[in-house]
Amino acid sequence: MQQFAFEKLTAWKLSRRFVSRIYKVTSMFPEDEKYGLVSQLRRASISISSNLAEGSSRLSPVDQVRFYQYAYSSLMEVINQLILSADMSFISIEILNELRKDGSEISNVINGLVKSNRSKK
Repeated sequence: MQQFAFEKLTAWKLSRRFVSRIYKVTSMFPEDEKYGLVSQLRRASISISSNLAEGSSRLSPVDQVRFYQYAYSSLMEVINQLILSADMSFISIEILNELRKDGSEISNVINGLVKSNRSKK
């Protein structure tokens, strides 16, 4: 079966795993957060991998960088929402720290993609 370019990206692979973790963690949130933080966290985490996939399909490095930056911004949105979730005791500090560690790893790889593509101009 054909493998698309984005499927080869380390950042995409990490973000895919991150989505699964976000879904697992948010399944334990209070029911009244279903349309609040749960929805926001899930959509933002999916947006990371989606923007990486879309960016990899762009022909110009400038366009690729733009989508990789969108992915990074979505990652920062997720981290912020996780911090708020910990503030409201929806997740423990330990879970927050684990997810922040995952986010930091994804962040570093996305930043590498941005730097690599900026040098192609």
